[in-house]
Amino acid sequence: MKNPAALAVLALFLVACSEAPPPAVAPRLVRTLIVGAGGTASEGAQRSYSGEVRARIETTLGFRIAGKIVERRVDAGTRVKAGQVLARIDAADATLQLTQAEAQRALAAADLARYRDLKAKNYISASALDARETAFKAADAQAQLSKNQAAYTSLVADRAGVIGQVLAEPGQVVSAGQAVFRLAPDGEREIAIAFPEGEVSAFKLGQAAEVSFWAGSGAAAKPLAGRLREMSPVADPVTRTYAARVSLKDADPLLPLGMTATVRFPSATPGATLLLVPLAAIFQQGNQPAVWRVGADSTVKLQAVSVAEFTDRGAVVVAGLTGGEQIVAAGANLLTAGEKVRIATSTKAAAGK
Repeated sequence: MKNPAALAVLALFLVACSEAPPPAVAPRLVRTLIVGAGGTASEGAQRSYSGEVRARIETTLGFRIAGKIVERRVDAGTRVKAGQVLARIDAADATLQLTQAEAQRALAAADLARYRDLKAKNYISASALDARETAFKAADAQAQLSKNQAAYTSLVADRAGVIGQVLAEPGQVVSAGQAVFRLAPDGEREIAIAFPEGEVSAFKLGQAAEVSFWAGSGAAAKPLAGRLREMSPVADPVTRTYAARVSLKDADPLLPLGMTATVRFPSATPGATLLLVPLAAIFQQGNQPAVWRVGADSTVKLQAVSVAEFTDRGAVVVAGLTGGEQIVAAGANLLTAGEKVRIATSTKAAAGK
């Protein structure tokens, strides 16, 4: 009779040998593209920045004396004329000071008249008359000063323009010189833009630019030539960008303020081969952008690239790719170096901007 224990062990061994091995994990399916097909963007490449129309000179208006604002006659966006009253402060104190100064001047004038009569009769010395002459001049000057102070209770526009911002309201007590309005005078217009800190070194004052307006009608119907006129040497502490101004040639002096514009600069690296790849193909390693390059054995390798700018059409690559490479077009964050992939499709990537 056979040993039952041996038969049981043999049965378990046969069952284990009959189990199929687990299926291998299929390589990840990716979509790829061929870089550089369709030409390059060497001479026509441009850097584009959004901006807005601003007046070259913006004036901050404020009262020349302290007081409580009792009336504001204009709102933001109001077009004003030179000499137009914009706001008023309480004139009660200034009026009292003017009344006091005029009374002092009248008293000094009466004293001076009496002393002149006395001097004509040789009852007083010349020095006594000189003292009264000086007192009258001082009182007259104080009266004129008080009159000017009373006139300063009305804030008037010193030139024609548009009120860009209202900085104080009725009921508010303001100090002398405190900003109440920001006035954009009629005249030269320019575009305010901002450069990222990684690109500011590529620009120089006087660099040519082309300015187009999103509205595209009236005074903004056609692109205008411009030049980089001003660039801040210090970055904004919040946005970490550098403010810049682009002057316009032959611009309408009444071009609407605040209108959105696009400023295009020629590439700072003329003659270089610039390639356009989808934004989804960029894999960011810290501060270094890269793409996944697909090798002949269908494995992926990380290729560092240098990106000139990111646009709505894709990333403009200036170094790291020469054209003709097969790269992963999407899902770059899901891959690891040396991973084998399956290619779903291979599309042609236009390299021109």
